[in-house]
Amino acid sequence: MIKATNIHKSYGELKVLKGVSLTIDKGEIISIVGASGAGKTTLLHILGTLDKPDSGTLEINNITTSNLKDKKIADFRNKNIGFVFQFHHLLPEFTALENVCIPAFIGGVSKLLAEEKAEELLNFLGLTERINHKPSELSGGEQQRVAVARALINNPSVILADEPSGNLDSTTAKELHQLFFSLREKFNQTFIIVTHNEELANMADRKLVMRDGNII
Repeated sequence: MIKATNIHKSYGELKVLKGVSLTIDKGEIISIVGASGAGKTTLLHILGTLDKPDSGTLEINNITTSNLKDKKIADFRNKNIGFVFQFHHLLPEFTALENVCIPAFIGGVSKLLAEEKAEELLNFLGLTERINHKPSELSGGEQQRVAVARALINNPSVILADEPSGNLDSTTAKELHQLFFSLREKFNQTFIIVTHNEELANMADRKLVMRDGNII
């Protein structure tokens, strides 16, 4: 489902990725581990089309994303890729429901359908009672689950998570990790997770270790 071939990326003189190649199947949960500076987040951003490689190719669902122009790539990303970051990036002035709806609105979904889908996801994630709460009224774990619902709203093929449990206590982190596997069972989504959490990394179907800009 995802095929990256010989991906190189530099920032000025600093070579961050040095010819990374990998393939990921639909429904796989992949973890990427390695020391800080190994290139994990840069690779995740390229796989998520947030950044372009200097050279090499990326195919997602048989589409070579590196060939798409900016408007097309933004549209492709909105429909095919969901993101969960260490910091949930919820908009403080909006409720949980409104935050989850935003990617659907960007994708042109009607208010009625977006809210229906958002409510269904928030219910599934155990947030039925918190739908109309703003982020400041939610716990850290609840905020991260709202961010997961937002990542799922457009039925993306793949979810990219960058240190998703980095700000959570161990119990809440464990719940979030289990949630990823429940979501895979329910929606058959593919997950690519960059993490320093060994327990989460070892739960994945495959653990990829990065060192000095490559997968070893």
